[in-house]
Amino acid sequence: MDEALNFIYRRRSVRQFQPRAIAPEILNELLLAAMAAPSARCKDPWRFIVVTEMELKNQLAEALPTGKFMQDAPAVLIVAGDIEAANIGHLSYLLQDCSAAIENILLAAAGLGLGSCWVGIHPREERLLPVSKLCRLPETIIPVGGIVLGYPLETPEARTRYRADFVHYNGWRQH
Repeated sequence: MDEALNFIYRRRSVRQFQPRAIAPEILNELLLAAMAAPSARCKDPWRFIVVTEMELKNQLAEALPTGKFMQDAPAVLIVAGDIEAANIGHLSYLLQDCSAAIENILLAAAGLGLGSCWVGIHPREERLLPVSKLCRLPETIIPVGGIVLGYPLETPEARTRYRADFVHYNGWRQH
């Protein structure tokens, strides 16, 4: 693995965090990185809700079955998209753009020494509706995912899940 790409290989899902706040400047850096992502026709439909209040984190943790651990994290970023701002108003473009922003957040977090975990929200109605209500999202704003952030309790080993049999050159070929 190339050392220059180590921040990518260090990006791992972290679910246990130190009881240490994240400075507002660091959260802002993550948002800068998010908004450096590519977007179809530069429509930038992404919108972000920064959650640091304990009560809202607890409510979100209750609403997201795979996000119970967010109660113990210093911050959660809810990444959402404005369907009216998305390229041709299409959900698929909104999801791709928001996913690119999410990946930038995850990579930037790893580069800044933070742990993170992507908690899926879209397309599950039982997650979309409570998150939209808890975050008071307007009707055109669709929550895509939550990023749980904090300083990791333990730092997982860098790795890749590369598999040569998943790679095809110049068209699909049986291995």
